[in-house]
Amino acid sequence: NLFSLFVDDEERIGNSNMSTWERSESSSSPSAPSWFSHFWSSALRSKPLVPPSETTIRATSGEGLVRRLSLFDLLLLGIGASIGAGIFVVTGTVAHDTGPGVTVSFIIAGGSCVLNALCYAELASRFPAVVGGAYLYAYTAFNEIIAFLVFSQLMLDYHIGAASIARSLASYVITALELIPFLNNNIPSWVGHGSEEIYGAFSFNLLAPILLVLLTIVLCRGVGESSILNSVMTVTKVVIVIFIIIVGVFEVDVSNWSPFAPNGFESVLTGATVVFFAYVGFDAVANSAEESKSPQRDLPLGIIGSLLICIALYVGVCLVLTGMLPYKSLGGDAPLADAFTSKGLQYVSVLISIGAIAGLTTTLLVGLYVQSRLYLGLGRDGLLPSLFGEVHQTRHTPVHSQIWVGIVASVLAGCFNVHILSHILSVGTLTGYSVVSACVVTLRWKDKTACQVFGKSISSRAEGLICLITVVCCGFAAGVFYRFGASFIFLIIAVIIAIFAAAALHFRQVYTSTPGFSCPGVPILPTVCIFINIFLFAQLHYEAWVRFVVLSIVTVGIYAVYGQYHANPLSSNTLIIYQKAPTEAD
Repeated sequence: NLFSLFVDDEERIGNSNMSTWERSESSSSPSAPSWFSHFWSSALRSKPLVPPSETTIRATSGEGLVRRLSLFDLLLLGIGASIGAGIFVVTGTVAHDTGPGVTVSFIIAGGSCVLNALCYAELASRFPAVVGGAYLYAYTAFNEIIAFLVFSQLMLDYHIGAASIARSLASYVITALELIPFLNNNIPSWVGHGSEEIYGAFSFNLLAPILLVLLTIVLCRGVGESSILNSVMTVTKVVIVIFIIIVGVFEVDVSNWSPFAPNGFESVLTGATVVFFAYVGFDAVANSAEESKSPQRDLPLGIIGSLLICIALYVGVCLVLTGMLPYKSLGGDAPLADAFTSKGLQYVSVLISIGAIAGLTTTLLVGLYVQSRLYLGLGRDGLLPSLFGEVHQTRHTPVHSQIWVGIVASVLAGCFNVHILSHILSVGTLTGYSVVSACVVTLRWKDKTACQVFGKSISSRAEGLICLITVVCCGFAAGVFYRFGASFIFLIIAVIIAIFAAAALHFRQVYTSTPGFSCPGVPILPTVCIFINIFLFAQLHYEAWVRFVVLSIVTVGIYAVYGQYHANPLSSNTLIIYQKAPTEAD
């Protein structure tokens, strides 16, 4: 079970690099006791953490990614991934139910994401030389099967999300083209808006795959070209958002901010659970570790800096929007555009359309970029065919992975109405965030000696893992109690148990300091992250829970058939450094 996967791997994580791989090889020999023992031995392998004193770098010249991304590029990467068309829509739709208090909702959600960003920042600084993000962190802190499960949950979110964004972008492009008089109402719906649904799921869209192909070509040409496109589009949409805020300030009527929370604080908190996902994307910066010029310094700054900028932009739009019109007048498909139109500022609606196109383009571009880098990491480690782990010798991009990602997204966007799957998204994101927070805690543990708990000998690491799992269970229980309106006392009990578990983590574990950026408040801050993320997980549609279970089972099956026989946690074909970033290649 999942508990065993976490606890049993503590016996293996401290072993030497070579012995870890040799045990795996010997278990695959005919003398191995059984298939199950081989599966278990393989699943509990972990990727060794190279000591800081070692200075090995990637030895295969011409086959790695190139370090071209500056801090400014990383900031734009995070902003480009986080702010899409939602800033022009979600702000108004949530404000309709929450009132002017939607501003507090965005602040609460942003604060929660900042906590997650601090955890990501520490690990990005600690693993500055190789791609992989949450998958890599889980592989090192826990074991192989947990890392593969994290990858599969994240990747399904990315695949469906990319297809959905591509269809939205196609629709916005067609809407913009229809502003031309002779094209108005003359473009068939199947070109960009999507044809009528067939059997409730199939819907043909011509433009969405074309847009995906174009972006895939840009990404295949090199990180320099894709970075330029992302920078131009991100700066465009940020400038438009700032212009909208400045223009809107002069139309604000402060009386519209009263009452500030007409439906009470509970509606503000509910709004925070909805808008939390508007910030998702800052973690994309962590996946650019191998292409950052100064990863140990710039990755933490890029992750946290981009998120803070996004929070400021969202809060600014919320204040302007709720100040321009009474909250009850907001809603619909384009609340921000409607607000400016009602003030006689129709030209702002055109700018909003341009900003939406730019926002969706950058979100889609960064999403495709991150997917290819995750596939690259698994291809190198052998969990997927080695084809995914190859890097073009002249373009210095994972072309095969990038093309595969583009094909999957194009098929989904061109043939299916993926918007109906939106309610099963965000599972991978919350899972990844929770695992990353847990990785921060486990990788800081120093003392692995045995101790007595209820008269039984148990290792310090195993005790810590029990506490983390307790926090997960309490977070989910609290979320379920809140969602279904259970007695408030049950919610309090779940919180109290989680507090005791966090206290045990704080007082019964010994924590080491880390090189580079350190997340403050370990283990309390990461524990709070885990609780909040799992609480939000419980708010998702029940079909999202089913998707989590089903996909986990399928992932374990794929691992059993392929991954356990081909994975190499040492990645012996490529030498990497974890603690000290290599110098930029000339």
